[in-house]
Amino acid sequence: MLRLSQTQLKILKECPRKFQYSYLELLATTASPEQKQKLTWGSHFHLLMQQRELGLPIESIIQQDPQLGRCVAAFINAAPELFAERENSDQIFRQAEHPRILIFQDYLFTVIYDLLIAEPNAAKILDWKTYPRPQKSQWIAESWQTRLYLYVLVETSDYSPEQVSMTYWFVQLQGEEPPQQLTFSYNQTEHDRTKQDLTQILRQLTDWRQRYSAGDEFFPQVEISANLCASCQFATRCNRTEDTQAFSPNFPAETPANWLPNVAIIDEIFI
Repeated sequence: MLRLSQTQLKILKECPRKFQYSYLELLATTASPEQKQKLTWGSHFHLLMQQRELGLPIESIIQQDPQLGRCVAAFINAAPELFAERENSDQIFRQAEHPRILIFQDYLFTVIYDLLIAEPNAAKILDWKTYPRPQKSQWIAESWQTRLYLYVLVETSDYSPEQVSMTYWFVQLQGEEPPQQLTFSYNQTEHDRTKQDLTQILRQLTDWRQRYSAGDEFFPQVEISANLCASCQFATRCNRTEDTQAFSPNFPAETPANWLPNVAIIDEIFI
């Protein structure tokens, strides 16, 4: 049973061939120093928020990174309702880094909520983002993270779609601007649409995997017109760089599978 996450769904939608290289052949990906720095900062923020939720001391982490401490303080100040004592708190389930698992069409989906607050008649998924809020909120609404996280919560609980929501908090300070939030409600129509889209993409994935395992063909490549190849670490391998196309126009785009190096994949880059 193949384990899938929102990141893998995102890559599969963008470029099936990249999914093949990354998750079936386990080719290593590399991150730039700037990306690694952002990932490290984001990991520290998530760890700090988890420790705070557990009632553990966070002073040592903040002392090592004063900017991190300022972001946490600004976040708490901007969202006091998230951290204030609630009446009837014994009826509220609240957990940081809360995992959920759903089996769908012989695939195992795993989600981890940065914070889940579940009350008798409503549940809120909260997610911390360490990049600036995008100008187009529709991009996040249609992302597989939003759609999968809401879908899995409904499918693994007694809540109706109308009783759940997901809120993103963009916690990285931008000048004097306080942290911003973006909340998405949910409904049965969106739930049914996600189920339909998941069913379609997983059937397609199963077909591609069977053809690939039989040695018949590789996963399809994204169209060049999508302009995604220039920033992809597999562009040379796919013969999608300007140099390879200019100097080796007859170079095969699909190299034999037995040519692949035996390397391990590093941590995923979440975007």
